[in-house]
Amino acid sequence: MNFSPTHIPEVVLIKPDVFEDQRGFFMETWQAEKFANAGIDAVFVQDNHSRSIQGSLRGLHYQIKKPQGKLVRVLSGEVYDVAVDLRKKSPYFGQWVSETLSAENRKMLWMPPGFAHGFYVISESAEFEYKSTDYYAPEFERTIRWNDLDLAIDWPILAGCSPILSVKDEQGIAFKNAECYL
Repeated sequence: MNFSPTHIPEVVLIKPDVFEDQRGFFMETWQAEKFANAGIDAVFVQDNHSRSIQGSLRGLHYQIKKPQGKLVRVLSGEVYDVAVDLRKKSPYFGQWVSETLSAENRKMLWMPPGFAHGFYVISESAEFEYKSTDYYAPEFERTIRWNDLDLAIDWPILAGCSPILSVKDEQGIAFKNAECYL
């Protein structure tokens, strides 16, 4: 596996070793020792899997208590994945990282606790899977507006189309009003 820090060093792009032959392919998506050697000493407690249609935007979500580190990847299709640093003491506070993740490129993204997360589906549909370091706690979940002007995330929204949002995401709050981590 190849572990590459992004411009926010704690967010890491992971390229697994893929072994292909006439039958298909094999790859490890998680191996505790390899991740620990790369500085990611995470204990995962929950796996999640979603399917979304083209133009769907999920996020920007986080839990203010019981924050979740996430290891994300795409099983089918392609997404534009975003992590926003919400750690007030971080030199990267309020900055974001994005990566295009797809079934074809097989890249994964690690974001530690302290980040908001979201993704936009570029392909006709996408299946998205992630491991998290804490359990889902809806009472602590918060949502920041996906198109917040202060964050200025450069989403690759399809021309002439508005993103498809959940009610929760439509009601996201401004970054300047968001609860953040100390």
